[in-house]
Amino acid sequence: MVDLRTAPPPPLGDDDHIRGDPAGTLVVFYADFTCPRCALAHERLTRAGARVAFRHMALRAKHKRAVPVACAAEAAAAQGAFWPFADALYADQGRLDDPHLWERARALGLDLERFDEDRHSPPPAARVQRDTRAALAAGATTTPTLFTGKTLQSGVPDGEWLAQLGYDDGVRLPKHD
Repeated sequence: MVDLRTAPPPPLGDDDHIRGDPAGTLVVFYADFTCPRCALAHERLTRAGARVAFRHMALRAKHKRAVPVACAAEAAAAQGAFWPFADALYADQGRLDDPHLWERARALGLDLERFDEDRHSPPPAARVQRDTRAALAAGATTTPTLFTGKTLQSGVPDGEWLAQLGYDDGVRLPKHD
């Protein structure tokens, strides 16, 4: 495989969306809220309790709602609700149109007027574009793409990969005697 990287992923910044044990191995998760594989990766990372920094890799060419949904997540972040909003998006990817985004925001107790203004303002779009460009420069060619340090992992993480990072994916297979 040809290495397409022109730059490493940017270091963590004050505006990164991070959750998980600060002592855990950091996984930088470039993803799209419209991507079913990203939803599965999100579920596995969450179940494993991984320390995750979420960054957008939203491409209109792949899904017409990718950028608007990413901007909605940034609008939720402006009210301190990025992760609950992201969890809700991944839990029900079949409902990503505006009425469903407003319902999620309402359910989270967000100021709907501010949410709607923020998601259509320049800062969320600039953030999504910045993250997406950084993902492409770092060699991401698909979603999800995960980085641990400078190591790139494309696709949904499996239990073995999570175990190498010190995480338990929570899947226990029955033992056969």
